[in-house]
Amino acid sequence: MSSYSVRPATARDAKAIAEIHVATWQAAYKDLMPEDHLKKMTVEKRQAFWREAIEYSEPQLLVATEGDKVVGFVGFDRSRDAGTKSTVGEIWAMYVLPEHWSKGCGVALWDGAREGLKEEGCTQATLWVLLHNERALGFFEHSAGFKRDMASLKTTDFSGTRLEEIRLKRAVD
Repeated sequence: MSSYSVRPATARDAKAIAEIHVATWQAAYKDLMPEDHLKKMTVEKRQAFWREAIEYSEPQLLVATEGDKVVGFVGFDRSRDAGTKSTVGEIWAMYVLPEHWSKGCGVALWDGAREGLKEEGCTQATLWVLLHNERALGFFEHSAGFKRDMASLKTTDFSGTRLEEIRLKRAVD
């Protein structure tokens, strides 16, 4: 049984979500992305982005809490990939504070997002992961049941460093 509660994000959560986003990027991507790219991500910029996302529900946001503290979040909605059916949802972002990795927080967030996608009429879920982000790939494949879509492999430029991303997908059931 998880010690985490999952609920819809409110405007008051925007700063905590931004702090989690920045801290997790800097921890998870420190050996994958250029340091200067990671330093450009600031709590202030992310807070404005997440405040607007919460206000307009795009994407829909859930937060995971332990007691009163927000320790993770997930953003989900319809897929942003061109040409996808309206029944395809996407995990736009999912981040958990490093000290809560491998403790059930991610599973609790995925369960909440999956229920939200089902309510939206989605029958399939997708997400994009950096190909060398072994922790994220391991979580989504082994804990959340996603499979790699090998034909989706693409290269994205992060401040002059080209990194490969792969789409993962699974049925929403």
